[in-house]
Amino acid sequence: MVTETTIEPGWAVGSDVGGTFTDLWLRSPSGDTWVCKSPTTDDVVTGVVNAVRLAAETAGVDLRRLAPAVTRFGHGTTVGLNALLTGRAARTGLITTRGFGDVLEIGRLRRGTAGLQGLDLGDYHLRGRTPPLVPRTLVAEVHERVDSDGLVRTPLDAGSVREAVLKLKDAGVEAVAICLLWATENPAHEREVAAAVRTMMPGVFVSLSHEIAPSVGEYARASTTVANAALGPIQGHYLARLEEELAALGMTAPIMMTTSAGGVVPARTVTERPVSNLLSGPASCVVAGQKLGSLLGTTHVLTMDVGGTSFDVGVIVDGVALMTDEVTFGGADMRVPSIDIASIGAGGGSIAAVEGGVLSVGPRSAGAHPGPVCYGKGGTEPTTTDADLVLGVLDPEQFGSGGIVLDRQAAAAAIEEKVGRPLGLDAIEAARAIRVVFDNVMADLLRAVTIERGHDPREFTLVAGGGAGPSHAWALCREAGLDGFIVPPAATAQSAFGAGTSDLKTTASRTCYRRVLPEVGPAEEDAAVIAAALERTRAAVLAEIPDPARSTVTHVASIRYFGQAHHLDVAIGDAPDEDAVADLLQRFEKEYEQLWGKGSGFREAGFEILAVRSVAALPATEIGGTGTGERFTRLGTRPVVFDDAGRPDETDVYSVRWPAPGQRIVGPALVQLPGCVVVVPPKGVATTDSLGLIHVKVN
Repeated sequence: MVTETTIEPGWAVGSDVGGTFTDLWLRSPSGDTWVCKSPTTDDVVTGVVNAVRLAAETAGVDLRRLAPAVTRFGHGTTVGLNALLTGRAARTGLITTRGFGDVLEIGRLRRGTAGLQGLDLGDYHLRGRTPPLVPRTLVAEVHERVDSDGLVRTPLDAGSVREAVLKLKDAGVEAVAICLLWATENPAHEREVAAAVRTMMPGVFVSLSHEIAPSVGEYARASTTVANAALGPIQGHYLARLEEELAALGMTAPIMMTTSAGGVVPARTVTERPVSNLLSGPASCVVAGQKLGSLLGTTHVLTMDVGGTSFDVGVIVDGVALMTDEVTFGGADMRVPSIDIASIGAGGGSIAAVEGGVLSVGPRSAGAHPGPVCYGKGGTEPTTTDADLVLGVLDPEQFGSGGIVLDRQAAAAAIEEKVGRPLGLDAIEAARAIRVVFDNVMADLLRAVTIERGHDPREFTLVAGGGAGPSHAWALCREAGLDGFIVPPAATAQSAFGAGTSDLKTTASRTCYRRVLPEVGPAEEDAAVIAAALERTRAAVLAEIPDPARSTVTHVASIRYFGQAHHLDVAIGDAPDEDAVADLLQRFEKEYEQLWGKGSGFREAGFEILAVRSVAALPATEIGGTGTGERFTRLGTRPVVFDDAGRPDETDVYSVRWPAPGQRIVGPALVQLPGCVVVVPPKGVATTDSLGLIHVKVN
């Protein structure tokens, strides 16, 4: 409890909107921390404001006095991603070079299956179900041509520009994407078209491909630019309303939005480039795990976040989160620098169903409305949360925050009816079956991001987060061969913690095509062109950083074997010479074979260096203090089913908000943290350290 006389500037807030809950992390200048969860609302903004109110109440602080004292407000949201996936983005038109109007329709060989996973790839009824982000009727072509060297081969025809803009204006589009051939090498024509659009269609949102996705690859560049344009009006309206609502509470701190690449940027930046934060929530969780790994002195970290609708895994190798520069959503491939996050539809709200005598869990989710059966909001299909409640893992009276009380009897009845009877099991046996299937699905994904990519999972530290992550991490460790896991005090709101503590990061890319023959090797000219491109991207990222002197800049180069469609990103220094480029190619080959297996490389084909990317990071200002640790409070015991549905183990139950160091608990035990439960299995041991982390050894 914080008295009103202690409310001083320096409070930090991190918030993250999930499919079921909106999480919020609050930290005082002295280091005291609180986390809470509030149901996500249809308009999202109301859910965020409700979470802020709940956090103030949880901390015992008057909201009107707290709001002006907040100096950092980090925020991640699924607004943009949901708009793309549900087809509720703004009506968008595309202007492109004459002869390339079908680029979104044609796409790539796999356009009809883009975004499909697992068994869905073999379902021909699902192929081609997702239409292009812009229908062909809203694509207009202009007469112009720039070549790959940036030379103008055909001047821009003003008449065709006017005709194209009038076509989209008459169609009533709210946003316009402009993607002309080789605008990455010479953007003059794109700028001229943009000027015409803004003159003839004032107020419309405009996206230019050379600004949004300056990379080789016409289809991905076009689809990224279109997605950005389609999200612009949606994101802008959402952020404007959120700023108004927070200002009404008395908050003056600017909103810092999390991005897919990890880190935060001012809200105005995301308003202009909304496509950059499609994966902001999961990325924040990985950033939080990266910070914890640094504090623990470990360079290999796996982050798991089990929320209401999905299970997300991030991989950190040598202290650096693995990245990708392309993501697929809504059937479209988009060039968006992102932390490489593997995700499946498996979360606390995942629905368990029996079809043809086979039990499946997810990807369908009960979401926030109606939610799991035990929420008592009208849900009728059992979920993993219902199973955890029936198995004794969850306390009906101590779930989440905000006074949520769970109905165990209703959950058991639904599980028995929908799962137990079809399989010939009672409610408890069926609940355990749900958990086993759920845990195995998650373990498969964990193996996919480690073993299948050339990494030994036993060399990694697993950080469990999300509302259900700490409850299932013990079983996941057994399935994946890990000896234990770590749970942070803010585990239930790990993405919100990342949003509230992430560094300010800016990213810039530049095409830089060079072909290197293996028998010749890199030439002086190759090194000079790469160095020049890096100089431009370095200047671009530092121009958006308020304090360049305190910032660090890192670079990567995109490389592939000649003739391939996909590439790898390999770290590179500031001003490479011929030797540095040769070393770059050697490291590319090493990483390639680590990923695809020894002997998979084919240097005889030669190399292609496609582009460079720079990232500038400004460390977040640390908030003083470490908070006060607490001793575990023993609440009693209750039966919990672990391995035998017929013989539950009598399990000690503890409660704590922020654990003090030096404590030790022998399993079976449950530790109730705010918003989640840490399961210590039989024969397992849990200890605490000076950071408030709970270290669980499973055997």
